Amino acid sequence: MDTVADLLPALGLRITAGPLELRGLGDDDLAALADLAARGVHDPARMPFYVPWTQAPPDELRRGLVQYHWRCRAEFSPEAWRLELGVWHEGVLVGTQGFSTRDYLVTRTGETGSWLGLPHQGRGIGTAMRQAICAFVLDHLDAEEVTSGAFTDNPASLAVSRKVGYRPNGTRRLRRREGEVAVNQSLVLTREHLVRGEHPVVVEGLAPFRRSIGLDTPASPGTAGTTAPETP
Repeated sequence: MDTVADLLPALGLRITAGPLELRGLGDDDLAALADLAARGVHDPARMPFYVPWTQAPPDELRRGLVQYHWRCRAEFSPEAWRLELGVWHEGVLVGTQGFSTRDYLVTRTGETGSWLGLPHQGRGIGTAMRQAICAFVLDHLDAEEVTSGAFTDNPASLAVSRKVGYRPNGTRRLRRREGEVAVNQSLVLTREHLVRGEHPVVVEGLAPFRRSIGLDTPASPGTAGTTAPETP
C-alpha cells in the first residue's frame, strides 16, 4: 500500500547539510510550526514580508499557516508548485525554507522564501538554509537561476542574499501594509555565483520528487532516460 509520501513525494524529501535538515512537513510538524510562528517571527513594528501574514491574531495565524501548507500540497503540479520544507537545526524545528515556481520545465527558475522563529535568528541559520535550498535546486533539479527579493529596509535578509551570492536585479515599488508603499530589491542567483555552505548537501527522496515535477519523464524535453544521483 502506498504511503502519503509515495503519493506526495515532497513529503519524503530530506536535505541535510551538517547540523541542518530541511524536510517535508507532516501534519504533526505543522502544529509545532504554527506554534513557533505564533511566538514571533519579527519585530511587530516592522513588516519584512510582502504578504503580511504575521499580523493575524495568534489563533488565526496558526490556522492560516496550516491551511497554507495544505494548499501547497493540494495544488502541487508540474505546471506550478511550491516546495515548503521545515527547517531543523540540531534537531530543533526553527522555521521553513521554500522554493516556488511556475512553468518550471520551460523557465528553470523559481523564487526562494523563508522565515525563522525569533529565538533562532542571528545565528547563521538563515544563510545556511538558503545555501542548502539553492544548492539543491541548482545541482539536483537542473535550475538555471534562483530569484529572491527583500524590502530595502530589511538589511538582515539582504545580507543573507549577498552571502549566498545573489546579485541585484532591479527594484519594485510595492504595497506592503494598508496605505504603505515600500521598495523591494529583486535578486538573482546563478550556479557560478552560488557561495556554498560549510557542509556538503545530501539529498534523500530525490528521484520521486524529480518525477513529481515532470523531470526524468518522456514528457520533459531533454531529460528522458536521465537519472539524478541521490547525493552530490
